[in-house]
Amino acid sequence: MGPMSPTARTPRFTVGFDLDLTLVDSRPGIRAAYETLAAATGAAIDIDLALSRIGPPLEQELAHWFPADRVAEAAALYVAAYPDHGIAPSPALPGAREAVATVRELGGQAVVVTAKNATNARLHLDHLRIEPDVLVGSLWAEGKAVALREHGADVYVGDHVGDVRGARAAGALSVGVTTGPCAADELRAAGADVVLAGLTDFPEWLRGYLAAGEPVAEARA
Repeated sequence: MGPMSPTARTPRFTVGFDLDLTLVDSRPGIRAAYETLAAATGAAIDIDLALSRIGPPLEQELAHWFPADRVAEAAALYVAAYPDHGIAPSPALPGAREAVATVRELGGQAVVVTAKNATNARLHLDHLRIEPDVLVGSLWAEGKAVALREHGADVYVGDHVGDVRGARAAGALSVGVTTGPCAADELRAAGADVVLAGLTDFPEWLRGYLAAGEPVAEARA
């Protein structure tokens, strides 16, 4: 996926962000989309349980509720329903807009790398006026390293141990936030270098990290 807004500048550094439960509290929207899917298919989906496992690809969750030969069809129905049901109910998490803006204000590039379908991810970002330089969708865990390396990410911020794994696979500094399903100890055990309570703490952390004069691109060398 290309840049969300053109820029001629050369970034000093690049920070990647996950989307669901890192930038966006998408639980209300995901709940609404699952309710629509259940009504359309008659499937018995434990939506509360599904919400407790947000992070991995949609198809992985749907495999718990649909036979293997119906997962692709269910995923297509869910993705198609999501714009009408999933975007409006889902607020930005505290500090999300400011965290992305701070990266850009400090001369960096902000990249969103998410397992969510890129079209629906963009709808969230546009609706909430969160403005990264680049958006890449449909990547999970170590798969995120492909986009993180491509865009030269020095830091990757996420709420899930899968995000930690993606950061480490890309050689990026892993910053965990405890706004998703994974507790601080779980993120640290997975290898997170830094754990924050949420993105409200991120601008101060980033300024301090840069001020310390550490070579960001070599942080994990």
